[in-house]
Amino acid sequence: MKIKVAKSAGFCFGVDRAVQTVCRLLDEGMQVCTLGPIIHNPQTLSRFEQRGVKIVNSPAEVPEGATLVVRSHGVSGDTLDEIAKRGIECCNATCPFVQKIQNIVAYASNEGKTVLVAGDAEHPEIKGIIGHCSGRCLVFKNADELREIIDRETVRPEEPVCVVSQTTFSVNEWENCLEIIKRVYTNAAVFDTICNATAIRQSEAAELSRQCDAMIIIGGKQSSNTAKLFELCKKNCAAYLVESADELPLPALSRAGCIGITAGASTPASIIKEVLDTMSEINQGAGPKENNTEGSFEEMLEESLKSLNTDEKVHGVVVGVTPSEVLVDVGRKQAGYIPASELSADPNVKPEDLVKIGDELDLLIMRTNDQEGTIMLSKKRLDATKGWEKIDAAEEDQSVLDGVVTEIIKGGLIAVTNGVRVFIPASQATASRTDPIEALLKKEVKFRIIEVNRSRKRAVGSIRSVLKDERKAQADKFWETAEVGKEYNGVVKSLTSYGAFVDLGGIDGMIHISELSWSRIKHPSEVVNVGDNVTVYIKGLDQEKGKISLGYKKPEDNPWEILKNEYPVGSVAEVKVVGMTTFGAFAQVIPGIDGLIHISQIADHRIEKPQDVLKINDMVKVKITDIDFDKHRVSLSIRALLEPEEESEKPAEPAGDETAE
Repeated sequence: MKIKVAKSAGFCFGVDRAVQTVCRLLDEGMQVCTLGPIIHNPQTLSRFEQRGVKIVNSPAEVPEGATLVVRSHGVSGDTLDEIAKRGIECCNATCPFVQKIQNIVAYASNEGKTVLVAGDAEHPEIKGIIGHCSGRCLVFKNADELREIIDRETVRPEEPVCVVSQTTFSVNEWENCLEIIKRVYTNAAVFDTICNATAIRQSEAAELSRQCDAMIIIGGKQSSNTAKLFELCKKNCAAYLVESADELPLPALSRAGCIGITAGASTPASIIKEVLDTMSEINQGAGPKENNTEGSFEEMLEESLKSLNTDEKVHGVVVGVTPSEVLVDVGRKQAGYIPASELSADPNVKPEDLVKIGDELDLLIMRTNDQEGTIMLSKKRLDATKGWEKIDAAEEDQSVLDGVVTEIIKGGLIAVTNGVRVFIPASQATASRTDPIEALLKKEVKFRIIEVNRSRKRAVGSIRSVLKDERKAQADKFWETAEVGKEYNGVVKSLTSYGAFVDLGGIDGMIHISELSWSRIKHPSEVVNVGDNVTVYIKGLDQEKGKISLGYKKPEDNPWEILKNEYPVGSVAEVKVVGMTTFGAFAQVIPGIDGLIHISQIADHRIEKPQDVLKINDMVKVKITDIDFDKHRVSLSIRALLEPEEESEKPAEPAGDETAE
């Protein structure tokens, strides 16, 4: 007899997480209640009952002082509110995939969309999802029920809808429903919320059932995902749903040449082991071991289920990534998982950004549960152990380390390097005490280790030490090549009432306010701001005092040079009236230069005041009659342009009669 076991048989991470939560609370001596059965497996429930776990149907039933565990199926928002209102100590073990669906439907409902849910309306997961909808929510368990909703015109085709599915919904049925939805609803937002582990489990079971004469599906009779595995398998071969080894149909199985075994997501490893042991006995009784084309089943079983000791290092392969955990295959039958908190010393990192399926990792075993067949692993602690060797060496030789700032805390910040958290005081975090440290969050930084407490595994670092050395090296390089007139690209570092300080790269120079603009300004902020990239040139150097005077205005931008080149005396320009006096009007010739139109040059006749003819912002044509470049004065005339026109309008005098002489 050949026996094939599905790779994904047994606990999914969500169920495992919920069971582990209950086990942890019991180990800590807590009185535990679960809101509904924590798992759809009678053996596990019986064992928990023996340890004092009480199943309650509502928060009102929770005894005083007990801790309530919300199972992986999740509950409604109203139930969570009631738990909080009653002040009940609660551990929410809702599967992250289920929480994602709850968030999706809550958001869609608030937007006024109708929510369509593919799933079993009586299943606790679906009841919890419905409880997060503030508007209309309709449930269908298959394509036929979806068609009934459409036929009744419950939801109009043009109506905006949100479509999600139960995490354990049949993949094939979901695809059938999607075809209908896409054809009927033109404004549908569809979210594929079938759990990845469920999809893989169903795919494996379907493929395995096509290769075997019989399939054994292990799981509770109330388990939705186990029932779907059974439905999938029985389409391809004889299939048997059992809750324990006692229910195995031994006579029928003994006649099968190839038997496949899978298990629902709520089936403990201990029950799978029990079934495998029984199947091994059947296999031994059927004939010589050589008939086992899959190898020695006893040896494989012993290897896959052997105990692992805490603090043992293992090498594993990532087989699944979720927002809260990473699932790892460590070459054993136990389900290995790394909680997000044990993945990295950086609390901000997301598991999906750090690892991917197929990655190989060295890990440390934190806790084993042979009864449930799970192993809790840590990457963070193994990384930290290796990282401390580098921290010790860096303190001794004062070498520079690279790290990422993960937290801003009271008195400083935390930077992570090689898996080790290093505290950097605020006084050592920036080049200047006035610089804000908040800007460093999530940034890569370089620092030295200035203090190590080996017994407490604590290290203190300094970014300022590295910045000080870097700026000194940059300053030395600057003075080697600096010369008057040389241009530099810099960053405006700070502003004062008298100028702007510019970081030239390791050293600062100052642009005096008079050098910022050809026009008169009251404050440097009228031209530049802190953080601006500017091109400057050196006007003066004093290395002894470390002072650098910078120029910002360019000679070619000098408005008097522009005036000389483009508006010589005698040229005509259109100007804007910008000011009035008793003796005339001032007009802007070009930005930065105003000229005077004397009252005698405003009109071709006598006027009492400039306002008789002109007003502010008038655009008029003038003739430039004089420019004094030394005193920066320009004389303008409107009259000079009027007089020639009037002379040209006078009739020509008749010519004399020469013959009359």
